[in-house]
Amino acid sequence: MAPAADREGYWGPPTSTLEWCEENYAVSFYIAEFWNTVSNLIFILPPIYGAIQTYKDGLEKRYLAAYLCLTAVGLGSWCFHMTLKYEMQLLDELPMIYSCCVFVYCLYECFKYKNTVNYPLLFLLITYSFVVSIVYLNLKEPVFHQVMYGTLVSIIVLRSVYIVLWVYPWLRGLGYTSLTVFLMGFFLWNVDNIFCDKLRALREKMPPVVGAVTQFHAWWHILTGLGSYLHILLSLYTRTLFLKHRPKVKFVFGIWPVLLVEPPRS
Repeated sequence: MAPAADREGYWGPPTSTLEWCEENYAVSFYIAEFWNTVSNLIFILPPIYGAIQTYKDGLEKRYLAAYLCLTAVGLGSWCFHMTLKYEMQLLDELPMIYSCCVFVYCLYECFKYKNTVNYPLLFLLITYSFVVSIVYLNLKEPVFHQVMYGTLVSIIVLRSVYIVLWVYPWLRGLGYTSLTVFLMGFFLWNVDNIFCDKLRALREKMPPVVGAVTQFHAWWHILTGLGSYLHILLSLYTRTLFLKHRPKVKFVFGIWPVLLVEPPRS
């Protein structure tokens, strides 16, 4: 049975294999988990800007794909939390696997000459994505997806640490910030899962706007969205340095980091 705080809404009863701690339809009749939905904007808008900037700078298409894959994750997650339908859950979870595979390819190909393709790695990542998709569609076990996703994230972390420790030490700030922000999000994701009953009871005693601060799955979106975006900046910064470009991190309105890349000096 649904918790008492949950309400009926536009999309009907949930069919997803997962439900999160946010009360259903508590804010809007048309959005099942309001805060978990709108927090996905961080996955959508900044990567779109990054993709446009990457295209303008004439950089490699795989980084354009990395930004757009992150946007796809945000759109899928938006649809999932808005409806809590199983089909939309797949639209959220499977792109998480695909985007991480793109991140792995970009990061492990940072030190290759331009216009080269690593076909063995490409084949391995496509096979991984295909196998995970088929198994998950049949198994419908969220823990399986989480383990497969965590495996890719671990591979990315190990490669990132290698780069900032042994290749470009002056990128440690960017690398460690990306990792720290992501781990903070993962911590809050666990808090949201483990202490859900206590969090719901606490929200009943708080004004709605104040209670929104305790929506830790929404914070997971915000922090992992930022961490993933910073990871793309790290990967792209590493790649453009290797190609003798002149990358610089600048802050829009003094807040949001963007990467501006100038071509090599002639």
